[in-house]
Amino acid sequence: MATTFNPPELWQPFGAFSMMKIQGAGQIVHLKGQVSLDSTGEIVGRNDMRAQVRKTLENIRSVLASVGGAMTDILSLNQYTTDIEQFMAAGDIRKQFFAEPFPVTTTVEVVRLFDPDLMIEITAVAEIPHDRFRMP
Repeated sequence: MATTFNPPELWQPFGAFSMMKIQGAGQIVHLKGQVSLDSTGEIVGRNDMRAQVRKTLENIRSVLASVGGAMTDILSLNQYTTDIEQFMAAGDIRKQFFAEPFPVTTTVEVVRLFDPDLMIEITAVAEIPHDRFRMP
């Protein structure tokens, strides 16, 4: 398992993130950037940031579950969005998928993603304990 640390001499996290996660002895898994595509490759939630955030996080949860992982195993997230204000307004959705200790995050606004109808892409790194990890 990973250990979370928020140094007291720095500003304290104001959302669903931690300053640092220290890697432990589990299996490290790097997830490809996930977007709001359904199982047939169709976009879920065109022009709806909230729907896209939810589906993207559901996809991340599914990828992790396929190897025995859970959202609590995520160490870090890189989040790319085409509208930072709409993304930040969807923080309540992110909190439905994450609990303290939160993963560390980086969020960047970009001009566009590979499909102009996509508004969010999230990559993740997770550490799955060896007793739960299943090789695909």
